[in-house]
Amino acid sequence: METSTQNTILITGGAGFIGSNLCEYFLSLGHKIICLDNFSTGHRNNLKESLKNPDFRLIEGDIRNIADCKLAVEGVDYVLHQAALGSVPRSINDPITTNDVNVSGFLNMLVAARDAKVKRFIYAASSSTYGDSEGLPKVEDVIGKPLSPYAITKYVNELYAEIFSRTYGLETIGLRYFNVFGRKQDPNGAYAAVIPKFVMQLMKYESPVINGDGNYSRDFTYIDNVIQMNELAMKCQNAEAVNTVYNTAFGDRNTLNDLVKYLKEYLSEYDPKIADVEIVHGENRAGDIPHSLASIEKAQKILGYAPKYSLQKGLKEAVNWYWNNLK
Repeated sequence: METSTQNTILITGGAGFIGSNLCEYFLSLGHKIICLDNFSTGHRNNLKESLKNPDFRLIEGDIRNIADCKLAVEGVDYVLHQAALGSVPRSINDPITTNDVNVSGFLNMLVAARDAKVKRFIYAASSSTYGDSEGLPKVEDVIGKPLSPYAITKYVNELYAEIFSRTYGLETIGLRYFNVFGRKQDPNGAYAAVIPKFVMQLMKYESPVINGDGNYSRDFTYIDNVIQMNELAMKCQNAEAVNTVYNTAFGDRNTLNDLVKYLKEYLSEYDPKIADVEIVHGENRAGDIPHSLASIEKAQKILGYAPKYSLQKGLKEAVNWYWNNLK
């Protein structure tokens, strides 16, 4: 895919955090975008700029409905499949719905993409697939046993994608996202991600609760690194690049204690009182892995991946966005 050529791209879950950022980016390059979303976790507000663009089409539908999937893929060159029910705790509380969306919905999209003869199906995989594998950094071909229903669903996605590549010749690429954060990430709700949730609490002078002693570490990945990986996955032409999975991360890890320290530092530049907000520690959360760190060597070597945003650089951007949009 050359940026000078207009392609039609279906982005499922396009009203969500990652999906809406992908919609805006690819519209800015002159592509036609179809967004399929049921707004169960996404927000119309995330699409307000995209909806102004004549090359953008919104289909309100559900990936659990095969008819919606078939409608959405008509005339599509590429699918960027972001639609899913995220959150480990949500999957523990309601494994059936998580499975319906993440497995049955994913299979519907694969079938629809196969039948529509799309050029390539790129999907959001997850670092949760590494499960109880203790080795660091995480390398794509070494995984452990899943630790949550959510992790099982994301691993099953990879298995289905591989079978569709082998059996039907559908080109697939899975991107194992590691703790993605950035603009438009929802700070509200029971299953809000840690960074926007902590930002909102600190802006209200509320004490964030860190699960455990705060020494668990993550490979926090800014949204623009994720956008770069999706674009590279679409553009790559070499045969060895497809029908596989790639870690999508920065390739560094920071503890939760580090994270909160940076957040307080950057937010206190806008409001000095935030520096004095106390941090509280709670119990470790079920299904959480202690440490996560990606090897990005495969993506660098095969796709030419070169992430530009470290945690600190990404947090400064994210904090600025939250302050100006949610204060």
